[in-house]
Amino acid sequence: MAKSRFGSWLRRALLRAVLAWLVITVLPVLVLRWVPPLTSAFMLEAKWRALNAGERVYRTDYRWVSYGRISPLVGLAAVASEDQTFPFNHGFDFRAIDQAIRSAERGGRLRGASTITQQVAKNLFLWGGRSWIRKGIEAYLTVLIDVLWPKQRVLEVYLNIAQFGHGIFGVQAAAERFFHEPAVRLSAPQAALLAAVLPDPVHWHVADPSPFVRWRQRWLLRQMQDLGGPAYLKAHAPPR
Repeated sequence: MAKSRFGSWLRRALLRAVLAWLVITVLPVLVLRWVPPLTSAFMLEAKWRALNAGERVYRTDYRWVSYGRISPLVGLAAVASEDQTFPFNHGFDFRAIDQAIRSAERGGRLRGASTITQQVAKNLFLWGGRSWIRKGIEAYLTVLIDVLWPKQRVLEVYLNIAQFGHGIFGVQAAAERFFHEPAVRLSAPQAALLAAVLPDPVHWHVADPSPFVRWRQRWLLRQMQDLGGPAYLKAHAPPR
């Protein structure tokens, strides 16, 4: 009898834990489908690192702007740089993941294969690092975002929280800081230059681009053209 009561209590406790987990994960993701995030885990972590390093005047430059006030060339450049399967994948690029694993098995450096949706999940909610626990939570949040958000919202949030320089987050802050223009008026070369630093905005600079960053900018301009321009973002969008 005591074992039966304990089993019943354990099942109820597990059920409550599962329900609590769903509430604390699904609800924020659902709310952020419509509400602009006030900040992100990545912004907070960057600020903490700067202050911990003794940088007392660190400031987060983050200015939310709606998708309609961002040049479509910026979205295209980001997709060309970070996730060319974005318009038609469902949160993961399994081919890229397989290629990254095979490369690592051959002795190469383990390179990232994160989609834009995965980067949104990580940057919004999670801490840095490569632990399996964090990657597992990231995968779960990626599924939630892919199911609950339309593609345009995923890209809108990504462009607003991506880092483009030291303390500079989002395309609006980057456009005004580097080009003295609003995000909606950015040209293809400017969009490509911003996207060129996305993989490593701490060491690659928009204001003082290295020859490698300039090479990436030219490569991205060719990719943007080969993809067919901004129409690519809509032409291949998966049905909802």
